[in-house]
Amino acid sequence: MKYHSHHAFPSMKSKDETMQHELAERGSHLESSDDVVPLLSPAGEGSPVAGGATSSPIILSPPPPVPTPDSPGAARAQALRLLFGAGGIYASFLYYGSLQEDVFRYQSEDGGKFTMAWYLQVLESLTNVAFGTAALVIMGLTGTGHDSKEDVVVVVVGGRKWWGGTPNLPKRPFLSSGLSQVCSKAFTSLALANGLSFPVATLAKSGKMAPVMIGSLILGGASYGLRDYLQVLAIIAGTAILSMGKKKSDSSDSSTLGVIFILLALVMDGITGGVQKRLLAEMKRSKINLLPYDMMTFTNLFMMFFALLISIVLGEFTRGMTYCSRNPEVFSLIWKFSLCSAIGQSFIFYTVARFDPLVCSTVTTTRKIFSVLLSILFKGHSIPAQGWMGLALAVGGILSEVVHKAPGGHGKMKR
Repeated sequence: MKYHSHHAFPSMKSKDETMQHELAERGSHLESSDDVVPLLSPAGEGSPVAGGATSSPIILSPPPPVPTPDSPGAARAQALRLLFGAGGIYASFLYYGSLQEDVFRYQSEDGGKFTMAWYLQVLESLTNVAFGTAALVIMGLTGTGHDSKEDVVVVVVGGRKWWGGTPNLPKRPFLSSGLSQVCSKAFTSLALANGLSFPVATLAKSGKMAPVMIGSLILGGASYGLRDYLQVLAIIAGTAILSMGKKKSDSSDSSTLGVIFILLALVMDGITGGVQKRLLAEMKRSKINLLPYDMMTFTNLFMMFFALLISIVLGEFTRGMTYCSRNPEVFSLIWKFSLCSAIGQSFIFYTVARFDPLVCSTVTTTRKIFSVLLSILFKGHSIPAQGWMGLALAVGGILSEVVHKAPGGHGKMKR
């Protein structure tokens, strides 16, 4: 086995500091350029004929114009790419949310429910590691992903090139990021397992800027305008009204423990943002061009490690395997849930690679609204008038945040 450099094409360039910042919120970002092959036609000098003479020049119609960014053809192609990327994100994560709710509402024949959130994270992280590793192997085989031959290191086994990950990539920065992310996901699942309804949990997670703002007030740093605070307040207040407005006959009344877990998940979201910013800053100082599947693979690798460790300590791993072996239906739900997670992340990478990060942020944010509405409509949630008022308030806060971040919306933090 030997290691050597391989020339990479077509090039896929990392975005600048704006892209690096968005990477901390979404996982990882790339910008890829589609290589345009020019259309060539024969020259007009004529072609050789017998005796060394040349035929008369052949007048050819000009080749079709190469699409420019402003041409109708390019616009249609870009629209199709957006439809593909956004459609993939919506399909993957709408189904992801539905499956997550089904997992924690499942009851076995003896009435037992699935509550092993850390075991669930082991399987989800494992699936993401498998997808990320497969993507890096494909990049190694095809030589795509980097700008120069020094950037791509591939492994040669039996004459074939494998692995296209970033060479000399430090793994330690992914440790804290993996820990905070797996805790956030597990706490969200534990909130569902302890009685918090899916619509309430999803809306609450949309207020993840709240712990970030609190941290900024306590520790200093970025400051926020009145509109930012009102948006977060609307999301939190609307979620609280929806939670309190649920009918008492609803079997999934929010419990105090469920609320505590969702608050812990929000805190971990705030920590994750800061941790990933430091991770990206360290990569930038080291002049390392971090690929999205690098981050997906190694972050989930540490997530899987911590989830496995915690699930073993708590006894969830053996209980989870036993429950799934006795209830293959829930095991099927879990694997579908895990696959949707990995596929959805890949669609996020695709969308961010070809559009402004704000486009991806808008798609993923509005997706949560549809997840809530679909859950209410198809999962049997009973929402009284007061609850609908809270839902409208929370959705208004979310949409206001999306509009505020849009170009011309002046949605920037004060320093």
